[in-house]
Amino acid sequence: MQIQIEMKTILVPTDFSAPAENAARYALQLARYLEAEISLCHALFVPSVTPMAAQVAWPLYDYSALKQETDKELELLVKKLRVKKGTSAIGQLTTVVSERVVQEKAVMVVMGMSGAGALSKFFLGSNSQKMIDAANFPVLLVPSEFAFSGIKKIAFATDLSSGDIKVIHSIAGFARRFNADLLVTHITDNAENRKKSDSFLNEISCKINYDKIYYRQVKNADIDEGLAWLSDHGFIDMLVMVHLHRNFLDRLFMGSHTQRQIRHIHIPLFVFPVDVHPVF
Repeated sequence: MQIQIEMKTILVPTDFSAPAENAARYALQLARYLEAEISLCHALFVPSVTPMAAQVAWPLYDYSALKQETDKELELLVKKLRVKKGTSAIGQLTTVVSERVVQEKAVMVVMGMSGAGALSKFFLGSNSQKMIDAANFPVLLVPSEFAFSGIKKIAFATDLSSGDIKVIHSIAGFARRFNADLLVTHITDNAENRKKSDSFLNEISCKINYDKIYYRQVKNADIDEGLAWLSDHGFIDMLVMVHLHRNFLDRLFMGSHTQRQIRHIHIPLFVFPVDVHPVF
């Protein structure tokens, strides 16, 4: 009796832009190592019609024609990239992607981080921020011109909380596929609490069977500056962070460290939601 192994799926949202296609090509390289299939998706947004809207209602004919045109473009991209399939659906990007992740049991989402121009960077950056804020699945954000050249070192920024152990376990499974070093990094300006860090590292060694995990403290009073230094000077190919959801005022005035990294980081940023640990 032949046992059929179910392939993992990586979901790649696309708006048919160059940054989106670059992210898809990066995902294709990941898929080779992860033994996964690529599925493209496109969110077709049609403005909702309300009694107070100043605009004329979106004609049914126009929507139908737009859907056909979109599906045709998606089919061409599927053939061009030689991926599993592509689907389009009406709705907001975050909603469409979240639904596809559930339907296809995708282990992660890979999407473009920013465009070349200031305006496209603003809109794509905004989509990236909305996605990581809404997602209950890992999202890998790829800079617009970043080309895959292997993954030799992955850095994970930790606050030494016990909840990060499960995240590190998941990332170790990912890193093992590439035989990559996993650098666990704590950014602080205080003298290291040796007892706390030793306990954290001991828990890692007891629970995670991967011999390429290393630890490093980065001394900096500003976490964002420390993360920027790590991505610029740490010789890493990917930065991993856990995105903590904040209340409205925190998001309004400060945002999150993850969201701020989107604005300037030049390497892929892998964002995990709290309590989500996919098996790679």
